[in-house]
Amino acid sequence: MNPLPRWRGFNLLDLFQALPLKPEAAPKPVTEDELRWIRDWGFNFLRIPMDYWFWIDSGWRATRRLLPDETFQIRESALEPVDRLVTLGLKYGLHISLNFHRAPGYCINNPGREPFSLWSDPRAEEAFVYHWTYFARRYQAVPEYALSFNLLNEAPSPREGYMDREDYVRVMVRATNAIRAVSPRRTILIDGLSVGNQVVHEMVWTGVAQSDHAYTPSRVSHYRAAWVDRKLDFPEPSWPLKKEDGTIAFGREHLEKLYAPWGELVRRGIGVHCGEAGCFNRTPHAVFLAWMEDVLEILQSHGIGWALWNFRGPFGMLDSGRTDVAYEDWHGHKLDRKLLELLQRY
Repeated sequence: MNPLPRWRGFNLLDLFQALPLKPEAAPKPVTEDELRWIRDWGFNFLRIPMDYWFWIDSGWRATRRLLPDETFQIRESALEPVDRLVTLGLKYGLHISLNFHRAPGYCINNPGREPFSLWSDPRAEEAFVYHWTYFARRYQAVPEYALSFNLLNEAPSPREGYMDREDYVRVMVRATNAIRAVSPRRTILIDGLSVGNQVVHEMVWTGVAQSDHAYTPSRVSHYRAAWVDRKLDFPEPSWPLKKEDGTIAFGREHLEKLYAPWGELVRRGIGVHCGEAGCFNRTPHAVFLAWMEDVLEILQSHGIGWALWNFRGPFGMLDSGRTDVAYEDWHGHKLDRKLLELLQRY
C-alpha cells in the first residue's frame, strides 16, 4: 500500500518562471473560483513548480543574471504569493506540494542561466539547503496533511563530468535532513533521476517519497512542443504508436514495464506520486485521451496518484488552445469536459 495519500490534481504555474520567454504569456494567478472548482470536481492536490529567482532580493530583473552570493538574499514579501496558495489550499482542502522547478544551481530548462552548478559547487549546495530550511521554518505551523515539499524538479540523467548518482543523493539527503531538523514529520518528495524516469534506490533508506513523471513516449506527449520536438519533425502520433509496417512501436505493455519499478517501490513501503503527466495541445485529442487513460489506469493499479501538467493552459483542462475539442463554456473559460470526465474516473 502506498504510504502517500492517492493525491489527484494539477500543477499550477503561478510561480513557474521568473523570466518567461514571452512576458505577456506569463500565467495569471489562480483564482479562488478555480480552486473551488478543482475541489468540487473531486480533486485534492496541487503541485506548485516555482522559480526561486522570484524571491531573490537583487537587481536581476535589470541585469538578467544572479551572482552566487545573491542567491542567499531572500526578499520575504516576494513569498506572499506562496503564502496565498498555501492558505487557499487549507481553505479548500487541497494538498499543496511546493516544488523548486528552478533551484540554486539547477533547472531542467536552461541550467546555464544559473551562476553555479548544484552538483559540483559547494556554494550552490549551501544555497539549496538554505532555501529549503527557510521554507521549512516559514511553513512549520502548516499541518503535515496540508503541505509537502518536492525538492527539485526533473533531475538530469547522470553523466560523467556533470553529475553522478552520488551527487544527487548527497544534495537531496542534506536538504532532507535540514527540513527534518525543523519539521520532522513533513512529507518530502524527490523526483526520479533522468527527468523523473528512474527510481532512486539509493534514497530508499531515508524514507522520502519519490515522484515519477508521465510523458513517455515523448512522440505522443510532446508532439510539436518546440522544446522537445525541436525540429518539428515528429510524425503525427497514434496510440499505440505504430511503425510503418503497422506493428506496435510503443503501447500499453511498454507503459506497464515503465511504471513497474515505481509499483515495486510502493510495495517496498516508499511513497510514490506522479508529479506531472499530460500532452501538449498539438497531440490529437483522441490520441491524448487514449494514452492518458492507459497511464492513469496503470498508475491506479499501483496505488499511485498523479498531477496533470497543467490546469489552465496548453496541457490543461481549461483554455488548452486545442483546435480539435468541443469545448464547454465554463464561467468564461473553455472546459475540456471529456478530459475532466476521464480524470474523474481515476
